[in-house]
Amino acid sequence: MDLAVQGSGFLVLLNGDKVLYARTGQFVVDSEGYISLQGNSDYRLGVLDESGRAVALNVDARRTSAPVATTKVVFADNLSSTATTATVSDVKVYDSLGGEQTWQVTFTKDTANPNNWNVRVTNQAGAEIGTSVLKFINGQVDPATQKMTFTNSPTGAEPLSVEFDFSSGVTSFSSGTVSTLRASSVDGNGVGALTGVTLNDQGRISLAYSNSENTELGSVALADFRDPQQLNRIGDGIFENTGRNPTRLLASNSDGIGRLVSRQLEASNVDLSQQFGDLILIQRGFQASSQVISASNDMIQQLFGIRGQG
Repeated sequence: MDLAVQGSGFLVLLNGDKVLYARTGQFVVDSEGYISLQGNSDYRLGVLDESGRAVALNVDARRTSAPVATTKVVFADNLSSTATTATVSDVKVYDSLGGEQTWQVTFTKDTANPNNWNVRVTNQAGAEIGTSVLKFINGQVDPATQKMTFTNSPTGAEPLSVEFDFSSGVTSFSSGTVSTLRASSVDGNGVGALTGVTLNDQGRISLAYSNSENTELGSVALADFRDPQQLNRIGDGIFENTGRNPTRLLASNSDGIGRLVSRQLEASNVDLSQQFGDLILIQRGFQASSQVISASNDMIQQLFGIRGQG
C-alpha cells in the first residue's frame, strides 16, 4: 500500500470534514479498520463511492470471506481405453458452511461393454457418495453422459449437489495403463480470513483471503485541479486547497488524470552527491576569484605608491 501517482493528480486524504491532498503516501489498515496514512491514522485514504464522492473505506466488515458450496467439477484429458481402472483423487468440495470433503472418483471399465466406464464417488472416509456410467463413442464422450450429478447431505449444512462435467475435452484413447484424466477445475470455497490489502492494476482496492479468494472494492480517488498553484503545502507532502475552483474526482487512468501505482513512493530526483560536488567546486571557484581580486588590488595599491614616490 505504498502509493504514488504517475502523471497529474493527487491522492485524497480525509480527516473528518477536512479534505487534504498528497502526491504519495504509505498506507496501512489502522486499528479501526480504515486505510489510513502510516504514522497518522487521522488521514484516511479517499475511495470513490457509487456516486463518485471520496469516502473513507473500512475493511472490518470484510475481514472474512463467506464460504460457497461446490456445485461443479470439470474434468479434462484422457481416460486410457486400454486401461481397466483409473482414479482421480483429492477432489476437494465444500458445503454451505465451508466444511471440506475430499472425494475420490474411481473409473472401472465395463467388461461387457468396453466403451462404458462405471463411475464411483467416495468421500475421505470411504463412504459411497454415488455411482453413474460414463460412455464413449469413438474416443469421445457420449453427449448423453457428459454431465452427471452426485448429491450428499453434510451434517448441519444444506444438501450438496455437485455436477461432474466431462464435456471439456475428455477423451478415451489408448495410452497403456496410464490415464491423465483429472479434475481441471472445482468451484466453491471454504471460509477465509483476510490476509492482505493491496492495490490492483486498475487502481482498485483488492482484498485477499486465506481461501485464495479476492474481492475488489472501490477505486482510489484521484483529485484533479485546474490550477495546482491553488494548493498550499502544510507539511510532510500534504496539501490543502485554498482556491475556489471545483475539484474533479476521478479513478486511476481516467481521461485527464494520471495513473496510480503501488509499491512506489514519489521522492526528490535530486542527486545529492552531484549537488554537493558542484557546491564545493563553486565555493573553490569563489575563493580563487577572491584571491585574484585581492592580488590585483594589492598590485594597484603598490603602483599608486610607486607613482607617488616619483
